[in-house]
Amino acid sequence: MPNVSLLLCCTILSFGIVVNGSTYINGEEVGFYEIKTGNFSVKLSNWGASLVSVVVPDRYGNLADVVLGYDSVEDYMNDTQYFGAIVGRVANRISGASFTLNGIVYQLDNNEKNKTLHGGKHGFNKVVWKVQNHVKDGPSPSITFSYYSPDGDQGFPGDLLVNVTYALTGPYKLEVNMEAKALNKPTPVNLALHAYWNLGGHNSGGILSHKVKIFASHLTPTVRSIPTGQILPVKGTPYDFLQPHTITSVMNDTTLHAVIINPLKELFPDNGYDVNYVLDGGVDKMKEAAVVCDEKSGRVVELWTSAPGMQFYTGNYVKNVKGKGDFVYGDHAGLALETQGFPDAVHHPNFPSQIVGPGEVYRHKMVYTFSTN
Repeated sequence: MPNVSLLLCCTILSFGIVVNGSTYINGEEVGFYEIKTGNFSVKLSNWGASLVSVVVPDRYGNLADVVLGYDSVEDYMNDTQYFGAIVGRVANRISGASFTLNGIVYQLDNNEKNKTLHGGKHGFNKVVWKVQNHVKDGPSPSITFSYYSPDGDQGFPGDLLVNVTYALTGPYKLEVNMEAKALNKPTPVNLALHAYWNLGGHNSGGILSHKVKIFASHLTPTVRSIPTGQILPVKGTPYDFLQPHTITSVMNDTTLHAVIINPLKELFPDNGYDVNYVLDGGVDKMKEAAVVCDEKSGRVVELWTSAPGMQFYTGNYVKNVKGKGDFVYGDHAGLALETQGFPDAVHHPNFPSQIVGPGEVYRHKMVYTFSTN
């Protein structure tokens, strides 16, 4: 005879089952996890190995969550903005939703107008990761998520074992370490953390008044969101953030707009930025990528990375998304600093290679340091 009390507290959903308030996918519980030290708190989910919240003080000691996101696991499952997710097997876009490696053509999931975006429709942001280790507090708070991506996953070759560790390694310092081991076939790997930041607080409105500095003298221009293969200088254009300035000050500078030449014109629609910067400092070396400041709250974040590129995205296509506390996010509600390999690198031999051979390990490290001014 079935357990009547269990049936009464179970809900069958399109994405899984809810039992006693907990959500399960293929027998795996999906939930939220916290790591913290003092008043510095970071919450995460094993759905997409996602960064859910980062709570830090402003210059007066007032705490706020500076990451856009949702209150429930179910909302993350239905998300279309990649809020806080680890995206892969290959972040950003692959043209033609296919590539050739060692003479073999691999057809990938076509989830964006003859392109593969962020690994495909069921990329790493749409799966349950295993929690391998979780230390909530103490001297070394951290959590590690792992995911086994099988041969043929979204069309990509070979089995891949992926680990992502979030750790609090110092006062207001969040370190993210991504590793992926190719087990039996060469495969492209390019993981990115797709967090949206608003240093005024996730519910404070827009980020166009944030002051931004990007440590990049060049970028990779695109045509219809796919790189041309060129690497062009940013000096004298609206893409030049080598000196800090607010986002809106550049967007409204008609003098700078007048000097834009193709193919850079396409990159700068009136509604903001969405472009890969070529970071100064070389490939596979830790280097400073960006500094962002919200003058009103005084919050500052510095980002260091081992990746060669960074997608700077100003949330241009966030439209009426109900987030935490029922706050509705609109365009420019947050900005993304997605350190990564260059987009569509499988089709551009002049870009740093993303191919990982059998037995080799892909590594990508990010360090966020929060402070106030």
